[in-house]
Amino acid sequence: MFLRRISLVLLVLAFAGVPSYGQDKAALEWKFEKDKTFYQTMTTKTSQVMKVMNAEVKQEQNQKFYFSWTVTKADGDKVELKQKIIGVVMSIDIAGTTITYDSTKTEAGQNPLAEFFKALIDAEFTYTYNKKDGKVEKIEGREAFVKKLTDANPQMKPLLEKILSEDALKQMAEPTFAALPGGEKTSGNTWNKKTTLDMGPIGKYDNDYTYTFTGLDEKDKKLAKIKVENKLSYKPGDASQGGLPFKITSANLNASEAAGNIVYDTEKGRVKSSNMTLKLAGDLSIDISGQNTKVTLEQKQETTVETSDDNPLPKK
Repeated sequence: MFLRRISLVLLVLAFAGVPSYGQDKAALEWKFEKDKTFYQTMTTKTSQVMKVMNAEVKQEQNQKFYFSWTVTKADGDKVELKQKIIGVVMSIDIAGTTITYDSTKTEAGQNPLAEFFKALIDAEFTYTYNKKDGKVEKIEGREAFVKKLTDANPQMKPLLEKILSEDALKQMAEPTFAALPGGEKTSGNTWNKKTTLDMGPIGKYDNDYTYTFTGLDEKDKKLAKIKVENKLSYKPGDASQGGLPFKITSANLNASEAAGNIVYDTEKGRVKSSNMTLKLAGDLSIDISGQNTKVTLEQKQETTVETSDDNPLPKK
């Protein structure tokens, strides 16, 4: 009888929501130290197959960007950071034709796009980030950046003005910081973040991220692991904005996979690494000089980001 009563008490306690011990906890928030510089290496691999009028066009693109980040102000919830592009490595293969550029080498590459890639080097932006609401409030350096790119390739000016608007650059930067919700979380806790990336005539991408804190690394307890899932939807851009030699009149693209992982360093107070995979497939209707063409698209994109205290650029 005694054992039966003990079992009953344990059962009641279990369903009453008694906290389970052994759950991991961590304060998942950025720690910004004035005048501190850190570096990021972002690697993106894209594989794409397009079918147009029974013709198949394959594209492979590998790109690597090296960034430096310096905290210039850290006052309460407002943080000011200066980002600089310190290196670019590109390899683009379109139907067997390869274009390469590597700023880390003395002979970076000579091709029609080399001057455009070269213009990316040493571009600087200053971001004002609000830790409280997780938003980039202000960005400086856009005008100089767009001018540098359009000087290298004047015919792209109308398009670059649209896709590199101030809002677009803010939207591109926010995911760097938004993954960390601020405050302490317990393993199993989730939080959400919705973003919209408006690329003008290219189209608009709506992202609905769900982040889940899955616990501390078993081998290194200072590292917290976060799972990322994303519901992505795409809408064609406003064709009247111009800037493209074609118009995307309709689209039915679906993401079969949009997920990844984040590793957060609780001691340094920043994301140590992240990876994200996106698979898209569907149909597009494209108007070229009044002729409507159906395009079938399959695309896979894998992105990784590594953060370090030391400059990752290989020496020339």
